[in-house]
Amino acid sequence: MTLAALLFLGPLLAAAGFLLGRRTARQGRTSDVGTPVEHATFETLHTASLAAPPLRAGLTSEAARKSARGLRSLLGTDALCLTDRETILTWDGAGEQHHSAHVMDQIRAMLDTGRDKAFALSCDDLDCPLRWAVAVPLTVDHRVLGTLVAYAPRESAVLARAAGEVGRWVSVQLELAELDRSRTRLIEAEIKALRAQISPHFIFNSLAAIASFVRTDPERARELLLEFADFTRYSFRRHGDFTTLADELHSIDQYLALVRARFGDRLSVTLQVAPEVLPVSLPFLCLQPLVENAVKHGIEGAVAAGRITIRALDAGNEAEVVIEDDGEGMDPEQLRRILRGDGDPSGGIGLLNVDERLRQVYGDAYGLVIETGIGAGMKVTARIPKYRAGVHS
Repeated sequence: MTLAALLFLGPLLAAAGFLLGRRTARQGRTSDVGTPVEHATFETLHTASLAAPPLRAGLTSEAARKSARGLRSLLGTDALCLTDRETILTWDGAGEQHHSAHVMDQIRAMLDTGRDKAFALSCDDLDCPLRWAVAVPLTVDHRVLGTLVAYAPRESAVLARAAGEVGRWVSVQLELAELDRSRTRLIEAEIKALRAQISPHFIFNSLAAIASFVRTDPERARELLLEFADFTRYSFRRHGDFTTLADELHSIDQYLALVRARFGDRLSVTLQVAPEVLPVSLPFLCLQPLVENAVKHGIEGAVAAGRITIRALDAGNEAEVVIEDDGEGMDPEQLRRILRGDGDPSGGIGLLNVDERLRQVYGDAYGLVIETGIGAGMKVTARIPKYRAGVHS
């Protein structure tokens, strides 16, 4: 069990263990080893351990369904539901047919405030045991992802406190899930960023373009071979996690030289660079995938000629890099799915990798800003702080 989970499990045990202890005493249960409270504590730990693994997959319908019964057992409630920000993910226990339709309206405000909410329930069914509920937010990095709602026959301060602790414990599991995904994606991003541009497909196309000049223009073939050698050497370098904007742009220029050899007049490139930003440090190979994306969606498969514009501008305490193409563009909803990690990997994995690397290094405020639409090309803006403690080339 992780340290973070252990730190948050203490209050959970205090509240949920009390509920289980009371239930154990009420039911007259005995244990061969230890006191009833010790037995209840063990049962709480066991139930929590069963509920935790599904939550490490994130707040999904399947994870909610698999963990809901264990969470309800922890709280000893008549019913429990888990929601995301849009809908109920699962309901466990009584009263679903009477109360589920009203849940999202009842918790709408707390999705914005992030504060616990207790409320009375009205129900025309006299046999329905649910007359009161408490909803607690499920948060990751101060973002409310959804809610846990516990239902009971009557108002209960103990249940309100226990639900709050269980909600915080669930939030820890979700945060650990997010860290697992971020760590995995970061590793994948590093590998893909270092390898994607030197894939066998790229090697074949580059060498085929170079070969086409061997007889007709040997000098051009020689220059392209040198560009190819320098480009691959830079892409496979092993020293340092950071580079300078000057080196990154030089590598991009070599990449585009090889692409232009392939596409000829079908590709036009405009480069605008402010000298002041050339020494700025940035994560190694974080711009090149953006240019590759522009080539893939702006040039490949297009009948007409395409243009790519690259601007590296001085913006006070930041360097602003803009990569724009006039190609086919992308459906904004598809783009959102890609940036959430839900899209087709072949549709823009470079965008996701770069966005996550920039956020990892500089914070969420420095994620990519992308403007696009079907048939409208794509404009990608990345902001790089000029001065960042601990960041060196």
